[in-house]
Amino acid sequence: MEFPKVALVRRGFPRPRVEDVEEELRRQCARPEIRKKLRPGMSVAITAGSRGISDIPKVLETLVGIVRGAGAEPFIVPAMGSHGGATAEGQLEVLESLGVTERSVGAPIRSSMETVEIGRTPHGIPVYMDRLAAQADGVVVVGRIKQHTDFHSEIESGLLKMAAIGLGKHAGALKLHARGIPGIRDHMVEAGSLVFSSGKILFGVALVENACEETAILEAILPEAVIEREKALLRRARNLAPKLPAEEIDILFVDELGKNYSGTGMDTNVIGRYRIPGVEEPESPKVRYIIVGDLSEASHGNALGVGLADFTTKRLFEKMDFAATNQNVLTSTFVERGKIPLILENDREALEAAVRCNWGVPPERARFVRIPNTLDLRYALVSENLLEEVLAAGDAEIVDGPAELSFDESGNLRPLAESSRLL
Repeated sequence: MEFPKVALVRRGFPRPRVEDVEEELRRQCARPEIRKKLRPGMSVAITAGSRGISDIPKVLETLVGIVRGAGAEPFIVPAMGSHGGATAEGQLEVLESLGVTERSVGAPIRSSMETVEIGRTPHGIPVYMDRLAAQADGVVVVGRIKQHTDFHSEIESGLLKMAAIGLGKHAGALKLHARGIPGIRDHMVEAGSLVFSSGKILFGVALVENACEETAILEAILPEAVIEREKALLRRARNLAPKLPAEEIDILFVDELGKNYSGTGMDTNVIGRYRIPGVEEPESPKVRYIIVGDLSEASHGNALGVGLADFTTKRLFEKMDFAATNQNVLTSTFVERGKIPLILENDREALEAAVRCNWGVPPERARFVRIPNTLDLRYALVSENLLEEVLAAGDAEIVDGPAELSFDESGNLRPLAESSRLL
């Protein structure tokens, strides 16, 4: 079967960034209203989530030094709801895959799935906190602020979510996800607000990343200011979020899905799919078929999000840990995202299947885009017939091609990520 010729393009995105993350974090924490929160002799829990935040090891290491420099005793607690298979050991493995270890951050990591109830929301929903964090004298909540993959609102994914669902562990995640979209959109804010007003939270550390996965904004936030600051930072994050190079695509090939790229494996804001019953799909981008080729090692077999694709490969399927995937999917209650799409032997067969189902479009005329994942969109392969549109946006240049798609002896596409790192 003939496939469209493709060109490797490099795209530019707005790129504000913090040049020295350690220096900026120390500056933020030196503000008198933040500094006075840390007292000699107190024990301080610092949260670490499951997302692939680019500077998270350095942020945690620096925070550990700041807390210890104030005479307090820091330790790290995993704050990731049900991720890591909803086990204490699994959550340690997730942190290790992100470069967060006791050696890298310079402090003990204490992992437990035990929680305590710290109160109830105005709607009567119990709010939980990691038992070890609750027993500490104070907690510092660290998190990235970004668009949520299930809904849009004034507050989406950030410090309040980390407090309500991350620190709430499996118990907290279940209580909120069991209420569907209202649970994670509305009740999550109430639960997170209760955590921040509980007296246990010393301050939050919010990060916003640019489209190149660099820290663009870093801010220490007092508990009483978290709601308004998170709203403002989310607006900034939206403006910095990466997008696909075209609005209408016949076939989107995603090299890897993974929890290190998005909580849903593939960022729904990028691919234009929610697949939540009763929730209207985004207006753009419009993608007819999605192929996902592989599962990242950092996901430890958790393939939540595979159901967002139409086609996948045997190699992804064989990497799936069904217990970890099912646990995460059932906690979220969004079962469509866990359904396994058509499984093909390799990338070539998956692409042939998508082309065959692309009604009325000659194979060589398919509007095709290939990306390494939904987090890093700086480099993409785009079909020749999309080049004019992509270049007209003014933020892209051709690096190589157009040329035929290149497959290895196993019928899989040659790694795009390797090219991206070299160019």
